[in-house]
Amino acid sequence: MTDARSAGPDAEKQAELARKWAALAERSQRLVQDFAERQSAGSGFSIADPTTVAQAFAELTAKLMADPAKLAEAQMQLWQESLKLWQATAQRMLGEAAEPVVEPERGDRRFRDEAWNEQVVFDYIKQSYLLTSRWVQGVVGEVEGLDPGTRDKVDFYTRQVLSAASPSNFALTNPAVLRKAANSGGENLVKGLENLLDDLERGKGRLQISMTDASAFEVGRNVAASPGKVVYQNDLMQLIQYAPSSETVHNRPLLFVPPWINKFYVMDLQPKNSLIKWAVDQGHTLFVVSWVNPREDLAGKSFEDYMREGPLAALDAIEQATGEEQVNILGFCIGGILVVAMLAYMAAKGDQRIKSATFLATMVDFRDVGEVSVFIDEEQLQALEQHVAEKGYLEGHHMAASRATTWPTCST
Repeated sequence: MTDARSAGPDAEKQAELARKWAALAERSQRLVQDFAERQSAGSGFSIADPTTVAQAFAELTAKLMADPAKLAEAQMQLWQESLKLWQATAQRMLGEAAEPVVEPERGDRRFRDEAWNEQVVFDYIKQSYLLTSRWVQGVVGEVEGLDPGTRDKVDFYTRQVLSAASPSNFALTNPAVLRKAANSGGENLVKGLENLLDDLERGKGRLQISMTDASAFEVGRNVAASPGKVVYQNDLMQLIQYAPSSETVHNRPLLFVPPWINKFYVMDLQPKNSLIKWAVDQGHTLFVVSWVNPREDLAGKSFEDYMREGPLAALDAIEQATGEEQVNILGFCIGGILVVAMLAYMAAKGDQRIKSATFLATMVDFRDVGEVSVFIDEEQLQALEQHVAEKGYLEGHHMAASRATTWPTCST
């Protein structure tokens, strides 16, 4: 009779994998239980309101059903394209060459693995997905009678669902994952589940995907390493001063106003890509606003308070620190929107302390806000305002849920 020790390293490896699976199963059960408890105790608020989304698709369905002939024509088209794909696949299975019925768009990285083209089964899975997803988008896009807001919602969420349904997102239909699983004895699947559980635990039941090792960074050492000192603070921000590092120094100070959904060091990640280091190397006496994380006790603070206690307060502190009345200012993202509003306010008051203004990734024309519009119709804004009134602030995970796809310039 042979035990695990005499069976060699393969048996030991399998035993170790079994232990890991058992530990992961226990963690999964605990996370599911914790998630259920939080859901029952929570407010149920979500930036993407399920009711609003359901209403949009209900309107879409009604419009589709109103023209059954057109829908039947579209279904026939899908059937014909699917038949072509079956014929091409059968040719390849018989060893004959066949042109693809549909190909990924240029730049689509989901199907870069050679197996998606070389192996008949995976090529069929890929083309079947592409045919169906493009057909769905075409049918949805040609529906008439939807108001612009509803059409934008339907288009946005249709694309999200179709992207999520891609065969590249599932282990059993992704050749690269299957190949890795075979080569590692399934260890990559165990590691992937570990990462998923880590992301869920980090988000306390919500999926908070980690893009890097957070423990590898330390403020002041390998991120935000530019030397500066806090020269002023209030309820909403600290003002950091950076001394110029060049022989020639400009008289007029420079003020950076970053977005309040990020930290100030988004502009000071590392010396090689630090806007802050570049500015002081050019001889600027630099001041940067560092916003506080909002808390319940700050619930009464308004946009006007952020303007007065943010860049306007910074102007007073800069004059006191340097003796210079005029400054050059740079606004980034939402911080730039705040600066735009402040400039209009200062112009109305006859305040001329801003000599020049520069903006990075700042929207100033809100007539077309892009895909963020799917989250800001009247019903969703009312739900958002009610949630903020109850909580006192909007939690970061709600911002992250929408900004990754709608505000890419400010999603650092």
